Amino acid sequence: MFVDKAQILIKSGKGGDGAVSFRREPYVPQGGPDGGNGGRGGSVVLLADRNLRTLMDFRYKRKYEAQPGENGRGKQQYGKDAEDLIIKVPVGTVVRDVASGNIMADLKEDGQRFVAAKGGKGGKGNVWFKNSVRQAPNFAEAGGFSVERTIELELKLIADVGLVGYPNVGKSTLLSVSTSANPKIANYHFTTLTPNLGVVTLYDQSFIMADIPGLIEGASEGMGLGLDFLKHIERTRVLIHIVDVSGSEGRDPVEDFEKINAELKNYSEKLAQKPMLVAANKMDMAEEETYERFKTYVEGKGYQVFPMSAPIHEGVDELLRAALSTLNSLPEEEEEEIVFYNAPDPEDEPDFRDINISQDENGTFVLTGKQLRKIFDSTNFNDTGSLRYLYKYIENKGIMDELMEMGLEDGDTIKVFDYEFEFYED
Repeated sequence: MFVDKAQILIKSGKGGDGAVSFRREPYVPQGGPDGGNGGRGGSVVLLADRNLRTLMDFRYKRKYEAQPGENGRGKQQYGKDAEDLIIKVPVGTVVRDVASGNIMADLKEDGQRFVAAKGGKGGKGNVWFKNSVRQAPNFAEAGGFSVERTIELELKLIADVGLVGYPNVGKSTLLSVSTSANPKIANYHFTTLTPNLGVVTLYDQSFIMADIPGLIEGASEGMGLGLDFLKHIERTRVLIHIVDVSGSEGRDPVEDFEKINAELKNYSEKLAQKPMLVAANKMDMAEEETYERFKTYVEGKGYQVFPMSAPIHEGVDELLRAALSTLNSLPEEEEEEIVFYNAPDPEDEPDFRDINISQDENGTFVLTGKQLRKIFDSTNFNDTGSLRYLYKYIENKGIMDELMEMGLEDGDTIKVFDYEFEFYED
């Protein structure tokens, strides 16, 4: 099954907590703090893999979670860093942040990596908080936050040549006789429901050719299968527009040619400007007068026309040689400038160190904040020094002065997350 769009929830690992530990060794005088740091949490990393062709795996598994870092231990032993969670995706996958709608990465090369959610930093052990005044800190730092976000993966096939045209004009047949690909071929519309890729080898060179499901009038507005698969033509460098000049479907070849070109232009002006070769297919069933009229019209528009009968391989080699020659003559394609969205990790956000103040219905002053949360989680509420460290952080932020301006008085309650204490100015 071909799946070219998926939405998944990813979560990086939390950083390991620092340890609170003191040396308790015989014959070692004046044992002090020796708590080690916590390990880094695992990141969620997307890896482009050329062996994958679809996003089908993400239809069945939608949540990916990396492991947390190991907590620190005594004797200054550091916790082990967690391994990153590697998620393989097909080459050509675009990664979009669902919350903002912005593109985060475009994985266009095999082996390209992107850190979609960074693991939390390991917390510092209590040995780090020892100083000339605080000789025996009885607290340590909590590990850094994990990152949780929903991302959308969208696959845009990467091919050198794209086959476009109405349904049942011979695109799949051309792909099958030109490559080792085995697309389904039948005499009815929309036999091809998903794009097919094949490698064309000529002389000592090769290129990738993609058979795009048939377009119809209105495709750029969602009619038929067009809107789902027009995006797969965007990355191709050369288009081969296949037209049934036999009129076997009861349509006029010139009208078919103009209608498909109009759909390409409606979808993307850039798409309409790609180099295009025109294959006049089913020549074995076409009338000479119809073909000549079609050829005169199309060449008048500045395109080369190649008469062809794909099932019997007539005219195919000439078309493929022209496609290769066109590819070789094209200058290096300039990278489309995309401003990628760097989703901030919790500790990199501008408001990370801000403390928010509110009052509940009981008049209690409530303090919240991301950095405050981290320090709160690091606090040992049975240790005076640890509580003083929390209070000093709040005071150094100017929060106590701000609370006074809001009317804080002796005996009022201040709540920091689920910890409450009464305020007295002395």
